[in-house]
Amino acid sequence: IPLCSPQAFPLPSLPRKQPTVLVVCGPAQNGAIGLVCARHLRVFDYEPTIFYPKRSPDPLYRDFTTQWTLCPPCAPLSPQVQLINDAYNAVVDAVLGAEAEAGEGREPCAAILATLKLIRIPIVSLDVPSGWDVEAGSSGGISPDVLVSLSAPKQCARRFLGRQHFVAGRFLPYDVQKKFELNPPEYPGTECVVAL
Repeated sequence: IPLCSPQAFPLPSLPRKQPTVLVVCGPAQNGAIGLVCARHLRVFDYEPTIFYPKRSPDPLYRDFTTQWTLCPPCAPLSPQVQLINDAYNAVVDAVLGAEAEAGEGREPCAAILATLKLIRIPIVSLDVPSGWDVEAGSSGGISPDVLVSLSAPKQCARRFLGRQHFVAGRFLPYDVQKKFELNPPEYPGTECVVAL
């Protein structure tokens, strides 16, 4: 899954000399996508730090952790918001996604969401911003600057008020598009992500 940070936050535009990005991963599918995202960020010359406090027992998700040789090891999420603001250019929110229901009320997700709500640096949410209902939208969740919808925008994306919305769904099979009556955007050239 490509991340549009190279489009939303090109390396020359970053406020810090080091191209640091904090990738916060949850234990389910969205966390696995965050791990893949961190690998892609490293390929694009960003310096991702992964925070993955509750690891999934799923063998597929565990396999993604073997790819960490391209990324720094897991880092602790500092409870001091100012340290995050000072150390990173942006945060990738891969904590909860479309599969989340009441997970945001349990630890470690509740503490992570409380921290993310207080930071001042940009947040890039993958698929569904953490703390949002997939249908209704924000109900006390975070307020990301960038949303990357995976496959297609979810219903909650109608309530997204951030500065950029991208969709990453170029390789969605035609049968899936037809079944769910999706009308994907045109992807120019070889782009895997397109701005909406």
